[in-house]
Amino acid sequence: MRYSDVNLNQKTILITGGAGFIGSNLAFYFQEHYPHAHVVVLDLFRSNLTLSNGNLKSFGHFKNLLGFSGEVISGDINDKALLGTLQKNYKFDYIFHEAAISDTTVLEQDLMIQTNVNAFKDLLDIAVAHGANMIYASSGATYGDAPSPQRVGREAPQNVYGFSKLMMDHLARQYSQKFEHISIVGLRYFNVYGPREFFKNKTASMVVQFGHQLLSGKNPKLFENSDQILRDFIYIEDIVQANILAMHPRENGVFNVGTGKARSFQSMVDILQSELGTSFACEYMANPYVGRYQFHTEADIESTKSALGYEPRFEFEQGIAAYVPEIKRLFEQELS
Repeated sequence: MRYSDVNLNQKTILITGGAGFIGSNLAFYFQEHYPHAHVVVLDLFRSNLTLSNGNLKSFGHFKNLLGFSGEVISGDINDKALLGTLQKNYKFDYIFHEAAISDTTVLEQDLMIQTNVNAFKDLLDIAVAHGANMIYASSGATYGDAPSPQRVGREAPQNVYGFSKLMMDHLARQYSQKFEHISIVGLRYFNVYGPREFFKNKTASMVVQFGHQLLSGKNPKLFENSDQILRDFIYIEDIVQANILAMHPRENGVFNVGTGKARSFQSMVDILQSELGTSFACEYMANPYVGRYQFHTEADIESTKSALGYEPRFEFEQGIAAYVPEIKRLFEQELS
């Protein structure tokens, strides 16, 4: 579905993190609806490099871009020479900044701040120089264990990832006040699920992870009282919608992107079982993260509606139903 009447053909669009989950979905949105746009994907494609927690440094994967016909650049947003080349050799109209270290268990605070905050400033400088509207990924992690509904201005990050995203938001506000010829919008994603997340490995949503447990004939394993552990789960198509609407906002700012409804992990498994035609008994285990675990998230999206014209289209049942064919394909082609 097209979410804007603005003609983006002949426009030049940069997507950082474009081989990742959200970035690749944006790349295909533009390719489908604006075949004459010049879409440039920049990504630090995965290698064998890992962080101290054992997880990959980058989750960008070429398979997320199979069928993409735009321009692809492999590179690190921390590489100032590369960013200098982008500023010199291109003239971007829009920048979608999705690249980040998004693993909340990362311990390298220095690398997290360098990648998520300092490189963002360099990209903002390119946006200013090019007159490009900036749309960037903030995060619901900025709220930490703040009570629901989570509202902008009530941040309490509990890890360096959430802190880094909050610092990005502060930086964006400073630039918005200083440079009025471009728009700058931060989108605080809540719990996103949908196609092209599989290569995030164990940081992919529990929707795909539970789906694959069920397809492999395993009983789904949940924390005790999972009917009382609730999240604002949002389908990728609504994330794309918010990004497109943020290209021409009614006002600059930081906005929540969720459904405004909290759903339980138990309901996730129940919906998946219904869609997959399974009836495995759930196995419950003690939650080892009590005291440092969010038991309820729910985005306040009123300002998002008014500033962007955003309206979530997918209830949890609809999103999972739309996702199931891809979950099955991944199980057959990637896991078998």
